[in-house]
Amino acid sequence: MAALSLKFVEKPWGVERLPPPFAGRGEGRKIGEIWFEPPAQLPELLIKYIFTSENLSVQVHPTDRQTLLKGLGRQGKEECWLVVAAEPGAKLGMGFDAPLAPGALRAAAQDGSIEHRLTWHSVSPGDFFYIPANTVHAIGAGVTVVEIQQNSDITYRLYDYGRPRSLHLEDGVAVARAEPYDADRWHKHIAFGEQQPAGNMSLVEKPYFRLDFVEDSVPASLSARYAEAPLLIVPLAGEATVGGVRGLPGECLVAPDLATLSLAEGARALLAQPLNRA
Repeated sequence: MAALSLKFVEKPWGVERLPPPFAGRGEGRKIGEIWFEPPAQLPELLIKYIFTSENLSVQVHPTDRQTLLKGLGRQGKEECWLVVAAEPGAKLGMGFDAPLAPGALRAAAQDGSIEHRLTWHSVSPGDFFYIPANTVHAIGAGVTVVEIQQNSDITYRLYDYGRPRSLHLEDGVAVARAEPYDADRWHKHIAFGEQQPAGNMSLVEKPYFRLDFVEDSVPASLSARYAEAPLLIVPLAGEATVGGVRGLPGECLVAPDLATLSLAEGARALLAQPLNRA
């Protein structure tokens, strides 16, 4: 198995100098995202790195049911973020301090106050957030995150800080749940930035994909959950090997099954697998 191909995506809020393990690549452009091109056997998931020098737009994604009702097919998007680097004061925005009615949400998007009504969470390396569809959200400046998402390109921008890009107020307001984000349910923290073993952790188990953080070795308890089906491996530190092919940080490997994966001592990786496959 070979590492997946990379796609460097320019964004107005991107960075001119990429951090390790991508340092020296994409020079002369503002790279905001690096995508791992989904393999033919796992088209349902998209994994990317996101790099920010400015705040991203305030946005929301629909569910599969909502896109099916609009005749767009299964194009819903649930996603999650793992913070791997964060400057002092870096924040992620999810949900609102208090519920907003649709009219109030639309007005806040139009006058810019939506930025201040969002709940902004201070973050550090190891913070993990799951973002259900219909959650209004934004990534702040000065962070690097790994994002795992349903492979959909539908994003409804509600507010973009005056940048000359299209907004999608009617579609966005129609699908948004303008309410507080349930951090107790959706937020976790991996201690991999600290001077201690991080330990294995289940991050997502349903409904659209499962995601695990593993360190040093793959626990036998994961064999039944992942079964004999393809999965994606994202090395975060050290070396992962799939069928004799080495994977290092900044790469993503596709594995035919979990049994083909091995981790070097000190290695850390994410394991991702789609669920409810069509």
